[in-house]
Amino acid sequence: MNESNNPGILEKFVNTVMGVKTGNQQRYPNTSIATRQELDIRAVLVYTLGTILQIVVMILVLLVMGKLVIMIDNNYSFPTWFSTLFTGLFFAILSIRSRIFSLLDNTRSRQTYDQVIRPRWSPPPLVFPIVWMIIAVLRVISSVLVWQQMNHQFLVLPLILFVVHLALGDTWNTIFTVERRLGAAVPVVILGPWLSAVVVTAIYWQTNPLAGMTLSFSCVWLTVAAVLVFRIWQLNGLEPLYPLKLTPVEK
Repeated sequence: MNESNNPGILEKFVNTVMGVKTGNQQRYPNTSIATRQELDIRAVLVYTLGTILQIVVMILVLLVMGKLVIMIDNNYSFPTWFSTLFTGLFFAILSIRSRIFSLLDNTRSRQTYDQVIRPRWSPPPLVFPIVWMIIAVLRVISSVLVWQQMNHQFLVLPLILFVVHLALGDTWNTIFTVERRLGAAVPVVILGPWLSAVVVTAIYWQTNPLAGMTLSFSCVWLTVAAVLVFRIWQLNGLEPLYPLKLTPVEK
C-alpha cells in the first residue's frame, strides 16, 4: 500500500498540474466515521446544494465567455485564430480546475486510495493524474470542436451538460477522496460522473462526430473507475450506499 516518499520528476510534474496533494494530510480533523448506520441528511443537502451552485456559477461563466468571444470576434485588431486559442485555454482551465467553482472541499489527494484495500488489478496512484491529464486534453479538443460547430456560442446544451458533468465529478471527489464515504461513492460515481460522461459524449457526437469520438475515451476510463470504486467498497466493509453520520470526537 505504501508508496515512495520521494516522487520522481514526472510524478511531481503531473501532481502539480493536476493539483494532487501527496502529503500526509489528516482526514477528518474533528470527526470520525460513526458506527451507526444513520443517514447523514445534512451531508446529502450539502452535496446537492454545492453541486447545484457550482453548476449555476459555471453556466454564468459560460455566459461571460460568450460575451467576451463576441467582442474578440468583432474586434478586427485580433487575428482570426485568437478567439479559438482563448476558448481552448478556457476549456483547459475548466477541465483541470473546475473545482475552483465549487463550495465543497475538493482537495485532490491520493490519501484515501493509498489507505483502502484495493483489488490486485487496481492501477498505481500515479496512473490517475496522468490519465486525467490526457482526458483533460481530449475534453479541450472536443469542446472546442463543439463550440466551433455551434457558431462560437457557449450557452448551448452540449457545453451546459459538459459543466454539469464536471460538477458531478467534483462532488464525487468530495465524497470519496476527501470524506472517504466508500458506500455513498458507489451510486454517486455511477449516476454522476459515469452517466453524465455517457450523455455528454453522446450529445457531442450528435453535434460533431469527431468531438464525440475524441471524448469517448473518458467513458472507457470512467467505466474502469466505477468498477474500481465498486470493488473498493466490497473489499472495505460494504458500508451502506448512502452517507453515514459522522460522530464528533475530541482531538
